[in-house]
Amino acid sequence: MNTRYHDVAADHYDAKWGIDFGDLGLEQVTAKVRKALGPGAPERFERTLEIGAGTGYFTLNMLRAGLIGEATCSDISPGMLATLNANARRLGLKVKTKPADAERLPFADASFDLVFGHAVLHHIPDLDRAFAEFARVLAPGGRILFAGEPSRYGDRLAGVPKRAAGALAPLWRRAIGARPAPPAENGAPDAALEGFVDVHAFAPAELSRAARGAGFEEVRVSGEELLANWFGWTNRTLEATADPRDVPWGWRQYAYRGYLLLQSLDRRLLEQRLPPAIFYNLMITAHTPAG
Repeated sequence: MNTRYHDVAADHYDAKWGIDFGDLGLEQVTAKVRKALGPGAPERFERTLEIGAGTGYFTLNMLRAGLIGEATCSDISPGMLATLNANARRLGLKVKTKPADAERLPFADASFDLVFGHAVLHHIPDLDRAFAEFARVLAPGGRILFAGEPSRYGDRLAGVPKRAAGALAPLWRRAIGARPAPPAENGAPDAALEGFVDVHAFAPAELSRAARGAGFEEVRVSGEELLANWFGWTNRTLEATADPRDVPWGWRQYAYRGYLLLQSLDRRLLEQRLPPAIFYNLMITAHTPAG
């Protein structure tokens, strides 16, 4: 189901999620990586593997930033990898791609210095097996970094603005002069599978346990986005009910700039002071024994 869902979604995935390979994407990815790895991390990783690389948002922006050298991208979806390769060619970047299941990685032991991913762990059924594979393909002292993973409690909190926005959507559409969203074409096969491909939402302790069980050391789980998440899901829920051709440019600018402002507020004021479990996204970092 994950393969089917992501193959169908590949062509419009970047547009749907606002994936950016310009200055904004570069800044967002660089800041997230630096924040996750902390001040003691290497400035550059020579051999890297992204799990569930999708259309290349993290790997390609990390290459542009000079954070990584030789980049390998894996995904269970050949369609996603095809879009990633097209993005890489357009940007003039060199990557290796390989269709792969995270629970059975087709790579030799100790092949990489960094294994990472964004919004991928919650798609993997057997998390313990996947973490064992991450440890196997990492060199001694190699690191993992996974970000964008849904927090179980944070996901429940996110349901509040989603429900509120859903109730207010008819009034919002009337206020901006938007027609209801047209019916999806061909039964929207990707939307039909959406409820099945997200197989986990995590408590921080669950992610820590999976990493430690695979032998990782200095495991750290932190939270991201609280106010920005509430704001973003409110707007995304409203927009999903309207014909996208009728959503004004002014509204899109408000939603975009407001999200960035609240994301900065979360990062500067809340993420260091509140428990990770209440945030919408979790990130985990750790390393293998130095050997």
